[in-house]
Amino acid sequence: MKVIFMGTPDFSVAALEAVIEAGHEVVLAVTQPDKPKGRSGKYCYPPVKECAMSHSIPVYQPRRLRDTESIELLRGYEADIIVVVAFGQLLPQEILDMPRYCCMNIHASLLPKYRGAAPVQWAVINGDDVSGVTTMRMDAGLDTGDIMGCTRVALAPDETAESLFVRLGEEGAKLAVDTMERIENGTVTYTPQDSDKATHTARITKEMGLVNWARPAEELERLVRGLDPWPGTYTYFSGKIFKIWKACVTAGDDRVQPGTVISADRSGLAIQTGKDALLLTEVQLEGRKRMDADAFLRGNTAEPGMVLV
Repeated sequence: MKVIFMGTPDFSVAALEAVIEAGHEVVLAVTQPDKPKGRSGKYCYPPVKECAMSHSIPVYQPRRLRDTESIELLRGYEADIIVVVAFGQLLPQEILDMPRYCCMNIHASLLPKYRGAAPVQWAVINGDDVSGVTTMRMDAGLDTGDIMGCTRVALAPDETAESLFVRLGEEGAKLAVDTMERIENGTVTYTPQDSDKATHTARITKEMGLVNWARPAEELERLVRGLDPWPGTYTYFSGKIFKIWKACVTAGDDRVQPGTVISADRSGLAIQTGKDALLLTEVQLEGRKRMDADAFLRGNTAEPGMVLV
């Protein structure tokens, strides 16, 4: 098939590679504009752009896909299908109606659960046992289109958003190619979603990473994994941002207020929460590298009774 591929982050790259490897003709890659990164402010290519360029595929980076100029440019490619994976902009109806077959979205949840942004992070934060990917025939709604296929993926006990992104990206790539084959040979089925069972997720913000020590340790441990790698979970240690990269639940002391250090030794830094304690095992103090809590404690003093905020 003649394909226009739309995507931006690392999560999209596996699908683009799989579509190319399956022998489809990707005539255009559409991605978000380059953005400055880090303290240097140097502009960097989105991962999909880098992948497309490595395959000599033309790249288009519109600020607004719904502008007349963008719509007419896409129309000129006469695509059989538009494949959309974490692109970052809603498609107007003119584009939804454009390809010969459909606009197909690869969504990182088992729709209709977790429509919207950040389904991967919320699956980890909420403690789900199972996640997955869905291929969907796009319509004007937000992740409301007919389902064409899905793959279930069990979450590991130590699953992070980062590791789940990788796994779902790989499964989504295989599902995309399979769905395209079924579309092309006429065997695909279109199953309407049950909107009564739909749930929606909110975007992840940096502020979500600030630890509320009054919450149970079990919830905070999932938050640590769900916000890895961005924005990371953090508190404050001696007035500096103190990121928590790995942690586990341990026995606490409900006689002390949440946020109090109850032990600091080679096993880690145990902080009382609203229920049980959170044992910090990999941390990062502002301006320093990530390190084991044991290494951190060799260079910093954290006595029982100290309170983190």
